[in-house]
Amino acid sequence: MITGELRSQVDKILEAFWTGKISTPLTIIEQFICLFFICQLDKGQLLKEKKANIANIPFFKPIYPEAKAELLWSSV
Repeated sequence: MITGELRSQVDKILEAFWTGKISTPLTIIEQFICLFFICQLDKGQLLKEKKANIANIPFFKPIYPEAKAELLWSSV
């Protein structure tokens, strides 16, 4: 069972789905998984960028190229 801040965040997301007319539990679970995956991709890229900056080497093969920077989870 989840409580506290996590529960509050989940409730906000569920409310957004309900107001967006997405009410099927399977669809909501699919969307949660997609959001989680996108978030993890962003965290992975940020970690790799940090490591490259610390090592003072160029960062190659970003998941999101500069032209798609607005798609980063952290830019929302």
